[in-house]
Amino acid sequence: MPLEALFRQLVKLRRWTYGSGLKRVSRFPVPIIVVGNLTVGGTGKTPLIIWLARFLRERGFKPGIVSRGYGASPGRRPLQVSKNSSARAVGDEPLLIARRTGCPVFVFPRRDEAAKALLDNMDCDVILSDDGLQHYALYRDLEIAVVDGSRRFGNGRCLPAGPLREPVERLNSIDLSVYTGEGPPGGYVMSLEGETAVNLQDEDVKEPLRSFAGCDFYAIAGIGNPQRFFDHLRSLGLRFDRREFPDHHGYRAEDLAFAKGRPILMTEKDAVKCRDFAAANFWYVPVEARLPAEFGENLLTLLKAKCNGPKIA
Repeated sequence: MPLEALFRQLVKLRRWTYGSGLKRVSRFPVPIIVVGNLTVGGTGKTPLIIWLARFLRERGFKPGIVSRGYGASPGRRPLQVSKNSSARAVGDEPLLIARRTGCPVFVFPRRDEAAKALLDNMDCDVILSDDGLQHYALYRDLEIAVVDGSRRFGNGRCLPAGPLREPVERLNSIDLSVYTGEGPPGGYVMSLEGETAVNLQDEDVKEPLRSFAGCDFYAIAGIGNPQRFFDHLRSLGLRFDRREFPDHHGYRAEDLAFAKGRPILMTEKDAVKCRDFAAANFWYVPVEARLPAEFGENLLTLLKAKCNGPKIA
């Protein structure tokens, strides 16, 4: 509890230093949309980033994406992500985003430097910042918070007494909040749908997930909220042995040797780290985000209005 009080004061001080101009906020000639969350752990940011990139491109925009690239080793300069990049070099989530969207993606711990590299090298007219809600060095025109619809904000306390990176009141300054699974009345609820398994060794081979009913298989997950993946499989009537790995786990072939030829179903985020040693029994389950039409309409309205002033006050 005393450490939580100290953490809250540090968060408040940090926001003030950027809001007051004591620390520099990098501005860019294109609008910046920041997607993030208040809690530690997975909330569904990556599927939302993919949805946003596709939505904007379908409406004539040329989006680019910047990310920290958790666990990546980009070196001293921002690194561009391609569909053939190594997850160890660029991070699992940026690699997944690049493969699914086809949009230019740059990674670097300082997202403002990644944004500069993106604009210096690519033709983009809007930037999506992945998991950048607390990265105040990057100016933002719009902020979108993703909230786990079932876990919400836990005990409502900040680190280390609870799961919050910032107090819940921070939502009052957010432009749009998206809830995964379930949300409050009138809230924007994002559902994640995926009923097909893709073979990791040969991605042209696909099977309905329900075809694994009655099959003796393993389900693995190394994501922020693995229970969501397991619950999804169970909702389709599947029974399996589960194995959990730490979020962003760097898989090696020996990690999955326990299967002994039995099918393994994994998330797409896990799959990008297992391609180099994929076996015929490796399958992944891609998911698609679904959002109400009103969310897209309001997003476009806000984007075209281009909020004035940095969103850090």
